Amino acid sequence: MTFRARHLLGIEPLHPVEITTLLDLADSYVDLNRGSAKHSDALAGLTQINMFFENSTRTQASFELAGKRLGADVMNMAMQASSIKKGETLIDTALTLNAMHPDLLVVRHPHSGAVDLLAQKVNCAVLNAGDGRHEHPTQALLDALTIRRAKGRLHRLNIAICGDIAHSRVARSNILLLHKMENRIRLVGPPTLVPSAFGELGCEVYGDMREGIEGCDVVMMLRLQKERMDGGFIPSEREYYHRFGLDAEKLSFAKDDAIVMHPGPMNRGVEIDGVIADDINRSVIQEQVEMGVAVRMAAMDLLARNLRGEGA
Repeated sequence: MTFRARHLLGIEPLHPVEITTLLDLADSYVDLNRGSAKHSDALAGLTQINMFFENSTRTQASFELAGKRLGADVMNMAMQASSIKKGETLIDTALTLNAMHPDLLVVRHPHSGAVDLLAQKVNCAVLNAGDGRHEHPTQALLDALTIRRAKGRLHRLNIAICGDIAHSRVARSNILLLHKMENRIRLVGPPTLVPSAFGELGCEVYGDMREGIEGCDVVMMLRLQKERMDGGFIPSEREYYHRFGLDAEKLSFAKDDAIVMHPGPMNRGVEIDGVIADDINRSVIQEQVEMGVAVRMAAMDLLARNLRGEGA
């Protein structure tokens, strides 16, 4: 097993062997989580602080559950009521936390680069739970684990990422990871949401949904990031669904055994038809939620080993 990172700030610094190491360990945690005794002592005696400057349901709950199942002392900080609101800078907050000697710091922040800045100021391991439009590494890792378990491999697949690519940190992290694992990536959406510059990342860009997902093994839908939009990126939600929402007719262009993914939360009837989202033969959306706990357990376990000097 090889995993040398001190922090998990993004997918970009990870080598393919480190990604494989993390996914292999996460596989074992899937088995643990499905058993009757769901606890390990991998983080026993360690303190985990979750700092979410943006609202989150899945990611925060997943990190909290992951830490508790590994035996950590877990504290959730209510950042909406924190000293940040009173004018304290992010660096001052970091220094205050550092004085409490945490071992693992999980951070979600609306500004790209903020989590990296925190990591430079603290002595513990930092995990990026999403920063602005930059990255969301554990989401890409859980997506990768979901794909690998469904398809039996994580290389040389045709994968379509569809929707609001421009505002999505999930898309960026997935593009980085899936390229490292030698997959063919197609980006599908209107030009306002899939700028042509993304073609420079080695992706194929399509403005037509049927053409874009034709023959694909994986169809990954993305939420419209309305909170990050400052203009008219789509004519209307109805028109968007007509052209780019995933329904049975459009999905028929993908391979017969193609899986459907969505990081959540879903806007049913906007990005995806509810019938497709709930189709147990095609949709792996609930599996993504399950894999999220296992992947975050694996990430914190590996970082804790490096923290203790044990290595992985």
